Amino acid sequence: MAKVAIVTGSGGGLGKGIAYRLGKDGFNIVLNDINQELVDSTLEEFKKDGLNVIAVTGDVSKREDQFNLVEQAVEAFGQLDVFVNNAGIDVVTPFMDVDEDQLNKAFSINVNGTVFGTQAAAKQFIKQQSKGKVINACSIAGHESYEMLSTYSATKHAVRSFTQSAAKELAADNIRVNAYCPGVAGTAMWDRIDAEMVKYYDHMQPGDAFKEFTDGILLGRSQEPEDVANLVSFLASDQSDYITGQAIITDGGIVLR
Repeated sequence: MAKVAIVTGSGGGLGKGIAYRLGKDGFNIVLNDINQELVDSTLEEFKKDGLNVIAVTGDVSKREDQFNLVEQAVEAFGQLDVFVNNAGIDVVTPFMDVDEDQLNKAFSINVNGTVFGTQAAAKQFIKQQSKGKVINACSIAGHESYEMLSTYSATKHAVRSFTQSAAKELAADNIRVNAYCPGVAGTAMWDRIDAEMVKYYDHMQPGDAFKEFTDGILLGRSQEPEDVANLVSFLASDQSDYITGQAIITDGGIVLR
C-alpha cells in the first residue's frame, strides 16, 4: 500500500513543491491550505499530472482543523505516514515596531500550528501502531536571529525547540520528528524584506538585502524549491529512520552549525 503524506500550506510556494516531490516519490498526497481557491487549483494540477491526491482546506492555527485534516486523510487513504508542518508566515518589521497583533498571528500560525499538527499526526501514528514521520518547517532564522525579522526568527527558534522536545517524547512510540531549515530564495518574502529595509535604511536600494545575503552563500546561488524538497524527500523516506530531533540546514552555506 502506498504511503500517505500530509503537507500543510501546500496550495503554492515551497509547500506545493514539497507535496509534488513526495507525490512523485509515490506517496498519496493530502494538500492543505487556508486558501480554498489556491489549493483547489493545485489539486487539479496534481491530478492532471497523475498524482493520487486530495485537498483539505483548513487553518493550521486551529487545533480542531489539524485533527480534522488527519481524519480526512485517513478516511481517504486508510492511514498516515508523514506529516509535514510546512504552513507559515513571515513578519518583516523593525524590533521597536513589533506589536501584539504581529506576535499573536505569527506565533499562532508558525508555532501553534506546528504543535497542533504534530499532536494530530502523533495521535494517528500511535493509533495505527506504526512508524511515523513529522517534518517541520524551520529556517536558518531558527538557528540565528536576523534584524527586521525578530518575530519570525523567534517563531522559528520555537519550532526548533518543539521539534527537539517532541522527538524526545515520541521516540518510544516509533515516531521521528525532524525539521528542515531553508535559507535565502528569490521569493515574495525577500521582496517584502527589501521593501521594508529601504524604508528604514536610507543607504539601501530595492534588491540590496537579497544581494547582501546571497553574496555570502558558499555555493554561489540562491535557493530553489527543489533544494528543500530534496531534503524533505529524504526525511520522509525509510533512509532517514535513524534520524530524529534534528533541524537540518539546507541553505547552500550561510549558517554553519
